[in-house]
Amino acid sequence: MAQTTNNKEQLLARVRRIAGQVAAIERAIADEAGCSTILHQAAGVRGAVNGLMDELIEDHVREHVARPDLTDADRASGAEELIAVVRRYAK
Repeated sequence: MAQTTNNKEQLLARVRRIAGQVAAIERAIADEAGCSTILHQAAGVRGAVNGLMDELIEDHVREHVARPDLTDADRASGAEELIAVVRRYAK
């Protein structure tokens, strides 16, 4: 993804935070934390992943669909890639 090079460090920081959140869930389960605590942590991870997906989708649209210098074929290819990802993500 060429567009990720512009904000690579921000994306990596997001992914690392998500990894930390998942590790916290693992520790909570291992330590037999309360269900409510684990559910809240899992909801936080879901929100973080959704935020990451939103940013990646926006970057993809801007780079591979909306750029005026793209050919129609490139734009169509970018749109098809996005459609496939959104379908998988929405399941």
